[in-house]
Amino acid sequence: MPHHHNLVFMTLVVFGMVLSGLIYISTNQNSCKQQMIEQVFRKSEEKLEDFGLRSSPGSEEKLEDFGLRSSPGFLYNQPSTLVGRTDVVSMTPWLAPIIWEGTFDPTLIDSIYKQHNLTIATTVFALGKYTRFLKDFLESAEEHYFVGFRVHYYLFTDQPEAVPEVKMGENHHLTVRRVPSLDRWQDISMGRMEILEKLIKNELANEADYIFCLDVDAKFYGRWGVESLGRLVGVIHPWFFDYPRDQFSYERRPESQAFIPAGEGDYYYTAAAFGGSLADVHHLTKTCWEQLNIDIANSIEAIWHEESHLNKYFLYTKPSKLLSPEYLWRDINAAVGQVKIIRFSHVAKNNAEVRPNV
Repeated sequence: MPHHHNLVFMTLVVFGMVLSGLIYISTNQNSCKQQMIEQVFRKSEEKLEDFGLRSSPGSEEKLEDFGLRSSPGFLYNQPSTLVGRTDVVSMTPWLAPIIWEGTFDPTLIDSIYKQHNLTIATTVFALGKYTRFLKDFLESAEEHYFVGFRVHYYLFTDQPEAVPEVKMGENHHLTVRRVPSLDRWQDISMGRMEILEKLIKNELANEADYIFCLDVDAKFYGRWGVESLGRLVGVIHPWFFDYPRDQFSYERRPESQAFIPAGEGDYYYTAAAFGGSLADVHHLTKTCWEQLNIDIANSIEAIWHEESHLNKYFLYTKPSKLLSPEYLWRDINAAVGQVKIIRFSHVAKNNAEVRPNV
């Protein structure tokens, strides 16, 4: 009998040790999972903090409220699932919309986005003789560009005294920044990526929601509004929108960081206009600037400078929204049936006269 009691006692002890081990393992696994979860959240917080976007009281409510909400009683044309543009493609293979006239209702989309008090930062560079384009650019922008929304232009120039007086609309502001003059237009073009990266990182985190980077030697002729907003936005180049990819002017030399192999490519994007959220455009400009520096160190210059690097970036980091050539047209009067409206276009100019070292 005592032997039987000892056996029962030993069995209970062993069972208790096993049970304790299971509890420990379970607890330890939960602890590891919790540590992993906390680590993920810490990384997310650190990423947000890089842009001054760490969560603050009330921010959760603002994020929760953001959405495509229409007001009760607001009337607009009924959308159709059967009638629309049939002469153009309005969706990429990765399901990013391509914005054309007739693919959105401006009245409806304005009413949705006006609920969110958005600010769109807009950068433009005017160095040397390019200051002559500022008046038309700014005056036409004030007539057509994000009318009714908050816009902050950041103008970079080596001649602040040459900036014309242009009356800004309500909630539109212009900040002028002096930058050094450069002898080569290629250096001016490529240097923009570094300036944009620093501007976003150091100043814009708490100042804007989106950013667009635009060429100054262009003019607005029609609406450019919130239909263009997206996480990462590319503009299809007006010269290549109907070309096969093997005729795109990609950088084809493997020695360059902008190299795109034959047989690859989606669209050819212009560097005269691109944009998106601060975080996404910051990553774009930072990456392109790093790749440009590697090329410089290797004594190579991509065929179309920062535009070549932009196209490499957009090939492997797909834009979430594409703007049709309506949003950057040619500086000639040639018309095509697909372009129903010209919203923004380069102006005719003599490159040899306005560009240094040409």
